[in-house]
Amino acid sequence: MSPAAGLGAGAARLALGLLLVLYPPLVWYALSRGSAQSGALWLLALAVPLALLSQRRESVRVARTLGAAPFATVGALVLAATLDRAEFLLLVPTAINAVFLLAFGVTLRPGAMPMVERFARLQLRDPSAQQLAWCRLWTWIWCAFFVVNGTLAGLLALLAPLDVWAFYAGFLAYLLSSSLFAVEYVLRRRRFG
Repeated sequence: MSPAAGLGAGAARLALGLLLVLYPPLVWYALSRGSAQSGALWLLALAVPLALLSQRRESVRVARTLGAAPFATVGALVLAATLDRAEFLLLVPTAINAVFLLAFGVTLRPGAMPMVERFARLQLRDPSAQQLAWCRLWTWIWCAFFVVNGTLAGLLALLAPLDVWAFYAGFLAYLLSSSLFAVEYVLRRRRFG
């Protein structure tokens, strides 16, 4: 692959990440101004090319796990556009949490490397047994977070006003996940230096 193609895939991944982060306010805006179908079509026009371009350079392992989130989003958008149902737009954060739960959860099976350990090995050459146990524990904690966060986002999508869903999915959920990440980082630094 040429450097320009690699740069294009990187830019597409960045743009797709930004689209996924901005998804709740974009959905709120689209549903406040029009139908679920028009909002879904508008978001599909942005998401599909970015999802395809962002996957060009991904490894098979990553594409099977965390890389599935954009495709879960596209699937929900197709359903929303086809059926003209806002619920499919609102359930995307739940679907993304389910993808992350699956990606982290399958790494907890016996003999597999937990997801948090995969990230830790980017910084550590030879983690200790205590650090490996820490990584397994925090992979479990992230799985629990994805269950709670996805369930809450789903309940709000089905039962709450659009503004409440948008506030949770577009702000509070990011604040909670960032806080969990920060807590783990601080505790890990205090424990392992």
